[in-house]
Amino acid sequence: MKKQLLIVDDELSILKLLNFVLSKEYDLIIKNSGVEALSWLEQGNDPELIISDLHMPYFDGSSFIRNLKISGYYRDTPVILLSGADDLEDRVSKMNFKVESFMQKPFNPTKLKAVITDLLTRKNDFELSN
Repeated sequence: MKKQLLIVDDELSILKLLNFVLSKEYDLIIKNSGVEALSWLEQGNDPELIISDLHMPYFDGSSFIRNLKISGYYRDTPVILLSGADDLEDRVSKMNFKVESFMQKPFNPTKLKAVITDLLTRKNDFELSN
């Protein structure tokens, strides 16, 4: 059974790229905004990992992830933040919540897959040790 990843982005080109790169190995749930993603999560869904854009209309990636991390339930779900912002590393360092990984757009698909594999392995190792 494929592991489920939640992808939250409003850029069609990024969604198509992520779908092309990841859909053979993972079950992808794609949402176009933080609002849609939160609604899906509130229905009891529990993805193994979340990939989110930083800049989206209405409810941006930072607000979406902050809400996840302060909720007890999704606090340990790994998050990869994507952004075209030049100062992405600085922005992430100033966030008052933990983001497991971040990547500048355009990103290297091979590197993204390696990061996903690493985060899922660490998550599974952590769950097995508890």
